[in-house]
Amino acid sequence: MAAEAAVWITRLHGGHRTPQMEQECRAWQARSAAHRLAFERCTDTWQDVASLTLAGYATAIASRELPDSGRAARSLPWRSSLAIALVLVASVLALRPWSAGEAYETGVGEQRLVVLQDGSRLSMNTSTRIRVDFAESQRTVRVERGEALFEVAKDASRPFVVQAAGTEVVATGTAFLVKASPAAKPGDQALAVTLVEGQVVVRSAAGEYRQLERPLVMAPGQRLRLTRSDEADRPATATRVDRPQMDQLLAWRRGEARFDNVSLREAVDEMNRYDRLPIVVSGTAGERRVSGVVKTGDNASFAEAMASLHGLVVRNHGDRLELVQP
Repeated sequence: MAAEAAVWITRLHGGHRTPQMEQECRAWQARSAAHRLAFERCTDTWQDVASLTLAGYATAIASRELPDSGRAARSLPWRSSLAIALVLVASVLALRPWSAGEAYETGVGEQRLVVLQDGSRLSMNTSTRIRVDFAESQRTVRVERGEALFEVAKDASRPFVVQAAGTEVVATGTAFLVKASPAAKPGDQALAVTLVEGQVVVRSAAGEYRQLERPLVMAPGQRLRLTRSDEADRPATATRVDRPQMDQLLAWRRGEARFDNVSLREAVDEMNRYDRLPIVVSGTAGERRVSGVVKTGDNASFAEAMASLHGLVVRNHGDRLELVQP
């Protein structure tokens, strides 16, 4: 699999790249998640070893006769591609161990797609940190903070378990969204799990305070939310299961935020996740209602738009923007 992917990399970076070749490569990747994973890994390795000279390796191996098993001998360009592919595969083994216990992180306003060793895909939103630990019996991912969409590769023998805020989301092959919020005041949301497709079971994590009285089997379209308790020894309690607008929850993948009659204060909290220049709302201005679709990562434009819409004033304090009534 890795050798095939490496050959595709060398062909695409060669001097005879054509639209048909690109189409064939995309078709090859579409055949399975394993193909896509191998291609992405070899792409990373190509970038890592780009400063090395592979021509010597290619020439040495390409000069040797390849067994044709009755077929016509392969052409020199193909043998050169195969030679470089073998070098790339060796580089993969040397540079990309893909060991367990890896951590992935995004900064403010950054998004990232990670393909795990089993073919599962993690789409990470802004300010997210995730740790991955794969074992023979279980695939474990811990969301330490932030938000991610999980598209889980099917493997009935190894459940995929996402741990966050004292709970576990257990799946074998499905897609779901997990949003874990940092510690805040009582009543704030600690965790939200939204099932996009398939089926998951949400349960209290072993050794943790029982966040849920019993495991919950979720259906597609459902969202489970946990809020913080006002008792120190009870970090969170389950609140309710609802059915949110899925397009609104996944708008961040398009660089957008969608608001449907939310308070200005709630809208500002969401926008602040994507920009290092925060907005603060003073007085009763935060009670104004907001609806619409806006681009994330541009708080200055958002603040000006809200001021114009609601008759407010924007004060720039250098390290923050303040929305106030005139």
